[in-house]
This record gives sequence, structure tokens and C-alpha cells, in this order.
Amino acid sequence: MTSEKVASKAAKILADKNASKTAKSLAASALSQKDSLKQTGAELEELASKVLRSEKYNDDTKELAASVLAQSNKSR
Repeated sequence: MTSEKVASKAAKILADKNASKTAKSLAASALSQKDSLKQTGAELEELASKVLRSEKYNDDTKELAASVLAQSNKSR
């Protein structure tokens, strides 16, 4: 489940018209997992992994990526 802190950041990113498509995708995934046991899909796992390895994303986007990866399917 996504923490309240991460969910709050995710909501702000989704409302930000200047946020990147990548940040919004990660934010939507994090919010969808807020009160559920849903797991991250393979496509978003790959995106989150790329974000964490890249220098071009800010700390908020990387925090969302880490949250999304933490909820991934461990057997994949």
C-alpha cells in the first residue's frame, strides 16, 4: 500500500499541469495502490526502474518510482 505522504505527493503531481507524463504515470499507479493490495505491472516496473537510474528526474518523481517498485511483483 502507498503511504499517506506518497499519496499526497502523487495527488499534487496529477494536479500539476506542468508535471511530466512519466511523473503522472507513476503518480497514478501509486494512488491506485493506496488502499489496496494491487501490484505494479511489468511496464510500470520498467519505467520506475529507468527513473531511478536516471539523473534527469527530480526527487519527488524518484520517490514515486521507488514506491511503485516496492509494490511490484517480486517473482518477476
